[in-house]
Amino acid sequence: MSQLPPPVRRAQPPQTPAVDEYDNGPVTFRPASKDGQKARLSLQGPSGAGKTWTGLQIASGFAEGQRFAVIDTERNAATLYVNDIPGGFDHFPMRRYDPHGLVKALAAAAQAGYPVVMVDSLTHFWKGADGTLDQVDKAASKYGGNKFAAWKDGGEIQDDMIEALMSYPGHVVATMRASEKWVLEGGSKTPVSKGLLAEQRKGIEFEFGVAAEMNLANQLRFIKSRCPAFRGLTLDQPDGVVDIAKPYLDWLRAGAKDIDTTAWVDAASSTDATPDSLLALYREVEAASALATPLMHPGTGQPTSLGAYIKERGQALKNAQ
Repeated sequence: MSQLPPPVRRAQPPQTPAVDEYDNGPVTFRPASKDGQKARLSLQGPSGAGKTWTGLQIASGFAEGQRFAVIDTERNAATLYVNDIPGGFDHFPMRRYDPHGLVKALAAAAQAGYPVVMVDSLTHFWKGADGTLDQVDKAASKYGGNKFAAWKDGGEIQDDMIEALMSYPGHVVATMRASEKWVLEGGSKTPVSKGLLAEQRKGIEFEFGVAAEMNLANQLRFIKSRCPAFRGLTLDQPDGVVDIAKPYLDWLRAGAKDIDTTAWVDAASSTDATPDSLLALYREVEAASALATPLMHPGTGQPTSLGAYIKERGQALKNAQ
């Protein structure tokens, strides 16, 4: 019986990975500008420090007479001041704090065109029911109970929330609960106060353009500020409109022009759009660092981002060709 010849293995030609023309664009430097920049301000402090009232004042100053949106996790605390805030505000209470829920609320606020959104408070989306820490606990079952591995999922959820918040197409004010941080130094048995520690992911205050902390005497101290007017400044019982909102807006608007993101949404949704026009639009939005702008999908009504929607439409039109 004759034997079959041994199989001949032929080298396969290397596969060229598909190039994503959206996410692999050219590196293009442009003249720097503050066009389209919005206020990003956080307030942290213990319960009773006045964060909600001061935050509402600041949001009102940013809104300049228009109604703004409040996403409330503090058992409707903001509504107690509804008659004291010029222009008024609209209110959305939350009882479960999945970060995806905040992304959805931000997308709804953006769709409604609110010039300012206030989150009171951001702490619940970290340590409240269904918050990031809960999400890590739930994800741990996928990794045999390994919470360290589960942070791959939890970290992505947290990052998506912060990206949506920082990309909101209007001004943002966020409060956070905080507790005093005490440490022992140099072998001493007497603890030393190191200031207030926000009850959120470590370092989150530095995501904001301006971050301040408040104490029980209603004294506000700026701990980080890109706006020169606030650096090293402490205010006693501040007027959020006059002392904070106005100088912040004056600085942002100096030599800058506003950008209306609804024009981008309209262009992305246009029946005249083509694969080439949508790719060009994606590049324009990318240059403005606005790809993560929260958006309610015009077709599904589910939260997404402006960049994801433009890319989806562009690829769909290209495939249809």
